[in-house]
Amino acid sequence: MRTRASPNHDARPADEPVDILVLHYTGMQSGQAAIDRLCDPEARVSSHYVVEEDGTVWNLVPEDRRAWHAGISFWRGHDTLNGRCIGVEIVNPGHEWGYRPFPPAQMAAVRDLCLGILSRHPIPPRNVVAHSDVAPDRKEDPGELFDWPWLATQGVGLWPDFPDFVVASSVDETKLRVDLAEIGYPVPSLTQGEAAFATLLRAFQRRWRPALVSGEADAETALRAAMLMRSVQNSG
Repeated sequence: MRTRASPNHDARPADEPVDILVLHYTGMQSGQAAIDRLCDPEARVSSHYVVEEDGTVWNLVPEDRRAWHAGISFWRGHDTLNGRCIGVEIVNPGHEWGYRPFPPAQMAAVRDLCLGILSRHPIPPRNVVAHSDVAPDRKEDPGELFDWPWLATQGVGLWPDFPDFVVASSVDETKLRVDLAEIGYPVPSLTQGEAAFATLLRAFQRRWRPALVSGEADAETALRAAMLMRSVQNSG
């Protein structure tokens, strides 16, 4: 653990728990460029931690302070989430600069960091989220190459035992919308149109069905949403 103090933080609201962990990718051409930006007072962005590809972890903002990373966001009925979450930036060039898998040393460091955070704050498994989960209309990170299933086996987050094969069937879109809302997603209203719903489905698939990020409400997407909804209900 190394420290580089970012000036970009302020006091957390006194009446909010720290109960969400948000994982990002940096989406810049190098880790150093990302850390410099997160510490630049003019950028007005920050995170609590940055994890480099070799596993080096940087602490930029104390956990008891509000870092500025989630932006316009929503999860489980709450918006503007920075006041109640911990932000971890994971070095990766992202979809714009040559998106690539996250190395084992980096994933191990993410695991260890997250387990420490979870030991200090009342964050339930269902509240370990991707940036794309809480801002689906704006963000794609950490993306479909991030190994959420492995992380769940290590005690960080959830990953239901999804079936390998799903027999095609019709999809009840009303139920799918209800399931997504129960999980915590900001489900757009019917009046917002199909494009808005497709954007949300891509965010869901990027996290929970990374083999096919299509934005289509197909049978496997609906089944995974239903299974995840039951898992989050059981997990608290």
